[in-house]
Amino acid sequence: MSSRRRARFEPNNDRERRRRILVVDDEPPILEFVQRVLAPAGYDITTAASGERALELATTDGPFDAVVTDLLMPGMNGDEVARRLRASFPDLKVLYLTGFSDQLFKDKVTLWHDEAFLDKPATIKGLTEAVALLLFGSTSKHSSPR
Repeated sequence: MSSRRRARFEPNNDRERRRRILVVDDEPPILEFVQRVLAPAGYDITTAASGERALELATTDGPFDAVVTDLLMPGMNGDEVARRLRASFPDLKVLYLTGFSDQLFKDKVTLWHDEAFLDKPATIKGLTEAVALLLFGSTSKHSSPR
C-alpha cells in the first residue's frame, strides 16, 4: 500500500475518518456482494479469499476498523482469523457473516465485545445496518462512515 493512499484516509477527527473493512470469504460472489454494498456506503473495502491472505493483508495494508468474515472456510476458519487479527489489533470489530450460525455458537458459546453475526444470505439493509451498529453503535444517518 502506498503512502499516498494511506494519507488519503488520515482523519482530521475520528468522526470524519473513512472506516476500513477487511472482508474475508472463500466464495467470490460473497466478496463481491459485500464490496458492492459497503463501498458505496463510504467504507474502504479490502477483500481476502482466505484466512491466510487476510493475515497477510492486515500486515501490509492494516490496520482495519472491522473484519467481516465467513465462519467456515477451508484452512483457517473465521473465528481463528478474528482471534489472530485481534492479537495484533485489539480494537478490531468483527462481524461473522455466516450461513452456519448454529456452528458459530456450538464452538463459541458467547460473542466477545465488539463481535456480532449476520446470517447468510444477508440483505443489503441487513449488512449495512450490522456494520453501522458494530462500528458506530447506531444505524442513524448521523453515524456515517466518513
